[in-house]
This record gives sequence, structure tokens and C-alpha cells, in this order.
Amino acid sequence: MAWRNLGRNRVRTALATLGIVIGVVAIASLGIAGVALQQQATTDLGSLANEVTIRSGADSDTDGVTDEQVEAIRSVVADAPVVPEKTNSTTLSSRDGEETFVSVTGVTNADALYTVSAGDSPERLRSGALLTNGTARRLGIELGDPVTYDGRLYRVQGIIESEGGFGGGSELVVPISALDEQEHYDSVTIVATDGDDAQEIVSSLEARFNEGDEEELSFTNFAGVQENVNSFFNTLNLALLGIGAISLVVASVAILNVMLMSTIERRGEIGVLRAVGIRRGEVLRMILAEAAFLGVIGGVVGAAASLGTGLVIFEVLAGDPTLVFEWASLRYLGYGFGFAVTASVLSGLYPAWKAANDLPVEALRG
Repeated sequence: MAWRNLGRNRVRTALATLGIVIGVVAIASLGIAGVALQQQATTDLGSLANEVTIRSGADSDTDGVTDEQVEAIRSVVADAPVVPEKTNSTTLSSRDGEETFVSVTGVTNADALYTVSAGDSPERLRSGALLTNGTARRLGIELGDPVTYDGRLYRVQGIIESEGGFGGGSELVVPISALDEQEHYDSVTIVATDGDDAQEIVSSLEARFNEGDEEELSFTNFAGVQENVNSFFNTLNLALLGIGAISLVVASVAILNVMLMSTIERRGEIGVLRAVGIRRGEVLRMILAEAAFLGVIGGVVGAAASLGTGLVIFEVLAGDPTLVFEWASLRYLGYGFGFAVTASVLSGLYPAWKAANDLPVEALRG
């Protein structure tokens, strides 16, 4: 009977369901968009959260990190790669004369810091060079092509990925011997297993090198930043969920109006049902079932539309639409559907109560 009653006025039913669909899409799509943004930010920071960068501190006697300090760092950090670096800058030229400014990094253990998309990133970089893919593409440089730094020729043996993290600039990586004129290291990078391990390393090194208020070495780690970013996005997702819920509340008012109008129009019919022995509880369940049907239909259609929207969002922001099928995203489809059914049933409570408690004699007279 509930399903038949919804079909009596298809246009009004369709408009009420459309309001539910819009509300579910608003909740689920905004939630999925927040997850996509959080995942992108986490990916960008992920390559840095497990790294500890060490430079000379404010109270250091040297302009840079010394060999003795590097050895002391290695003695404290025995189970993670310790990569000393020297840095400079230069200008690279293409065959057609185009020039671009690049930063130069001299390292030995290149594969601990860099991921190559083509070629090799050797464990010990003794000859050759690595170049970021954006710079190589801009200058038309390929694997095996020569590049010149400080009057010496190096052949490109690896192209560095530079899409993620903050390493999207122009960088040329050469053997550390190419910067022998610099006495000390500009920085030292420690690659830990994860963010927690990186924070423990920082604590150990702080205790070893920085006694009291003196800062012999400064330590930088982004694990804490990542935690703050995740906290921010969790708050943002709650705010987006609340904004989307507003549209579903508006849709609930529309359902309340539809159900109230429907019970008023069918007052005589309900009076006859009550007169022939249909109990109040049965009338109540019938009208609540109508409201629930509206919520279920709107929730299913809205969830399907939100899933399609999520595929597009993850394709644009993350480049991988299948990420929408992870629980972090799918839960918002469940939230939207559950909110739709709950809001619809709650909206049908008053009309159902009013119809179930209307006296049969008064209903028939009306």
C-alpha cells in the first residue's frame, strides 16, 4: 500500500526524492573531496615526514656540518641512512641555447634520497649525474646526454621524479667530489623508516649535540607538520559534512510537506481503513514506510551519483580514480545514505502520528 500510494502523484514524489538525491550528493561528494585533498597533502608530505634534515646551528663554530659531526651522527643513528650533502647552483643550457637555473646537490648515496623514473640512481654516485624530469624535459636532455657543471662534463644516468612532495623544482645531482672546494657539508639528511622513527632520531640527536640552550646543530622534521595537516583536514571534513547536511535538512522539510499533504488528501481513505478495523499502528507503519521508501530511493540514487563524482575528483586530484573505493571515501556514501533514510523517516513521523490518531468518524465526516 505504501509503494502504491507513492505512485499516485509521481511528479510530487519525484521532486521530493530529487531533494534527497541532492542532499546525499552534497554530503558524500564534499566528504570525498575532503578525503582526496587530504590524501594529496599526505602524499606530498609523505616523502619528507620520514626525513630529518640537519644543518649547523646558531651556536656552531663552523659554517656547515663537519666530517667529525657526520661521524658522530652515524654513531647515534646506526640503523638509518645518513647522507651528507653539499649544495650550489648553476645554469644549464640546451642544444638550442635555452638556459635554465638549477640547484646543484652533491651526494654519494643518491638512491637513499632520490627516486628515478628512468635510468639508475646508484648507491654510490661516483660519476655521472641525475636530473629532475621537468628540467630534462624543458631542455630536451635525455639519458646519456652530457651536462656541464664547474667546467666538468657529467653524463645524465638517471631522471629524478619530481611530481610529489616539495621536490618539484629544478635540481642537478652530481658526485659530492664535484663540490670539493666547499670545506663543510651544507646539510645532512637522515632517512628514517617512518615519521615516529624520525622524531625519535631528532630527540636522540638533540640530546647528543645541543646541551642546554646551545644549538650546535639544527634539526628539521616534517612528521609533526603532517600530523597538523591531518588534524586540519579532519576538521575540514566535518565542516564539509555539516554544510552538505544542510541541504539534506532542507530536503527533509520538503518530505515533511509531501507526507503531510498526502495524508490530508487521503484523510477519508484513512478514515475508512480505521473504520473497517485497521489499527493505528498499521496506519503509522504504512505512512512511515512511504517516507522510508523516499529516503531509500533518494539515498541509492544520490550515492551512485556521488560515486561517479568521486571517481572524477580522484582522477583530477590524485590521478587514480580507484582510490575512491577505499573505506576513507566509501564511508561518506554510507553517511549520505544513512542520513537520507533517517531524515526521511523523521520527516514522516508527524504526518504518520497525525493520520494514525485522527478519529475515524471525524476523518469520514471530513
